[in-house]
Amino acid sequence: MTTTQVSSESRSEYKAKAYSARSAKSPLAPITIPRRDPGEYDVQIEILFCGICHSDLHTVRSEWSAIPTVYPCVPGHEIVGRVIKVGSAVTKFKPGDIAAVGCMVDSDGNCEECRAGLEQYCPHMTLTYNSPDVHLGGVTYGGYSDSIVVKEHFVLRVPSNLNLAGAAPLLCAGITTYSPMRHWGVTKGKKVGVVGLGGLGHMAVKIAHAFGAHVVVFTTSNNKKEDALRLGADEVIISRNTDEMRKHKGSFDFILNTVSAEHDINSYLQLLRRDGNMTLVGAPEKPHAVAAFSLIMKRRSLSGSNIGGIAETQEMLDFCGKHNITADVEVIPIQKVNEAYERLSRADVKYRFSIDMASLKSQ
Repeated sequence: MTTTQVSSESRSEYKAKAYSARSAKSPLAPITIPRRDPGEYDVQIEILFCGICHSDLHTVRSEWSAIPTVYPCVPGHEIVGRVIKVGSAVTKFKPGDIAAVGCMVDSDGNCEECRAGLEQYCPHMTLTYNSPDVHLGGVTYGGYSDSIVVKEHFVLRVPSNLNLAGAAPLLCAGITTYSPMRHWGVTKGKKVGVVGLGGLGHMAVKIAHAFGAHVVVFTTSNNKKEDALRLGADEVIISRNTDEMRKHKGSFDFILNTVSAEHDINSYLQLLRRDGNMTLVGAPEKPHAVAAFSLIMKRRSLSGSNIGGIAETQEMLDFCGKHNITADVEVIPIQKVNEAYERLSRADVKYRFSIDMASLKSQ
């Protein structure tokens, strides 16, 4: 069922409670938004928890020129909830099931990327929020809401043993770090570096450790050493210490760089062994300066990665269920979301906020 086919359908709608930003400088505030009534292939979900991603902050403040923000903007793409209604053609879910929605809610289903299970690279992929809404017009609205309606293919199952508040960030931070590790073959015995210990970095440490890798965290802060070891790191390197960095030259199979601030990536490329790879999942505002010889002399590679396809995201959730992995979260009511944004901008959270959407009922 393609996006084009869906757009030709006429849909009735209902009203949902949400929080939105009305401009780049306005605080998030209560709003009522339209949601489509479920069609035959749709799943309607009561949202229980929604993680706060740094992308939410960037989007709300319209800080990405490549993706202009359309207001009002309802953020949220780390969604866990309970199925309350399904369409007549839905086979994988039933009312009462715990389900999840990540960063995308549709794709064309026909392109090379979709056929390969890589919907995240589909040229017509629909983001969970701030993408054109082919059903109701305007743009899609995300998980800072009491409910959402999503095509069955883009709804995921949540392992029953996982804490739901902590599971929500897996839908972005979890898959963003899991996918490149799977692609570059992180397994037992590999030496893996994680640059930065924030929302993404702390998930990368947990997942790499569960893969059986020897995990080394790079941080600029001595204060993060104890936490890195608690999360599963085998070693912690203070990246400003050139002697420590030099000791590890040419020894890493893979490095995941989660840092979005400007920094010198050549010092990390030098740490890769022959055919080693460093993947970027952090996106600094200014382009990185890459020294050609950092790559040439050891046939090293530098790449980027963006979330994962639906099948791989389900694989990640099942993997996290098997290893009992969730994000370290601070649970907040929706009424504290603006305070959370201010704290997030100062990196004052360990390591992810998760909104208890039950708090929206009192709004």
